[in-house]
Amino acid sequence: MIDRLCRLLLVLLLLAITAAAPARAASLDAGFRTFLEADIWPAARAEGVPRGVFDAAFTGVSADTKLPDLVLPGGKDTVAEINFQSEFKSGADYLSERAVAGNAATARKLRSRYGDLLSRIEQRYGVPAPIILAIWGRESAFGAAKIPMNAFEVLGTKAFLSRRKAMFREELVAALKIVADGHLKVSEMKSSWAGALGQPQFMPTKFLKYAVDFDGDGRRDIWNSVPDTLASIANYLKAAGWQAGRDWGFEAEIPAAVSCRGEGPDKAYRIGDLVDAGVSRVAGRTFPKDELSATGHLLFPAGRLGPSFVATPNFYVIKEYNNSDLYALFVGHVADRIQGAGPLVGAWRKTDRLTRGDVFRMQEKLVANGRDVGAVDGLAGFKTRRSIGEAEARLGLPETCWPSRALVARL
Repeated sequence: MIDRLCRLLLVLLLLAITAAAPARAASLDAGFRTFLEADIWPAARAEGVPRGVFDAAFTGVSADTKLPDLVLPGGKDTVAEINFQSEFKSGADYLSERAVAGNAATARKLRSRYGDLLSRIEQRYGVPAPIILAIWGRESAFGAAKIPMNAFEVLGTKAFLSRRKAMFREELVAALKIVADGHLKVSEMKSSWAGALGQPQFMPTKFLKYAVDFDGDGRRDIWNSVPDTLASIANYLKAAGWQAGRDWGFEAEIPAAVSCRGEGPDKAYRIGDLVDAGVSRVAGRTFPKDELSATGHLLFPAGRLGPSFVATPNFYVIKEYNNSDLYALFVGHVADRIQGAGPLVGAWRKTDRLTRGDVFRMQEKLVANGRDVGAVDGLAGFKTRRSIGEAEARLGLPETCWPSRALVARL
């Protein structure tokens, strides 16, 4: 009798939940339309966007609650347990030999095909062709990747529901302005799940700032024009501070006496001083003579559990394009491989399997202990890695500068 009653209550509960779902969806959609009309339209109108463009952009568009990093009404503002963005996953996977070698091989063929174009772009912007090609390959498989999502649905949803509403609100207005300025039709505004556009995967504000018309046809076409695509990438990096004539960095052997707590763009060293402290390039190579008196930075993208590097300021310029150590490392390494370099020497060692949520909670504990982890976002950036090293040193653990279950237990 009790079991039968429990089953009946469960059925009634499921029916109630099912019946409530359409009401919640209708309420969410109504809120989305109100948000667009009351918030986005006045901002777009102030930027000169015609009403016809605004209406066309959002005809048939609704909030896409399947997108990542959303905070739904009534939900808790926290990070997802699992991080689906490839740039923040395993270095061994992201920089697999298959991915690196494949990109480098294709890029070498394209460098031959577009040699004159790339030379003109490099002469104007000071950014080496291999770096430009590596970014093109990483962002859109050299223009071959499918980018199927409706940019206005993605950006509208994220402006309404994401954890970074203000940022995506600005991007949404910029996307409307792109159409209003005649660069693309509404139907052609396709993006990634993050709202990035075209072959270089520019966010709309970056398009308005850095996209260029290099083929001279009067349009900044990063969707179909190879000259505009490659020159726009170079222009972006130049504006971000690319130092012409310098490399991005060098794989290095860094002795234990040089702490992994010393990494980061805010800690600069004379490369010659690092050499004097025992830092050397891998495989017996030496640093270029003109680099010895220049500024470098220690880089441990997986703490002491992966390859280590001496990065130049240009590494952090690449990070301005995509704020991920693995992304910038992939671009720099592919650029080296285009020019004939071999695979990385250092190995990505096996690490504890921690979710983004695990790292988020670790960061909270580190902050509670007075550590500076940067953003508490579940991602092991350089400030989090340094803070882990500091905590390990204080607790008498081996200094790895990488999240581990042993440190979680001690914190």
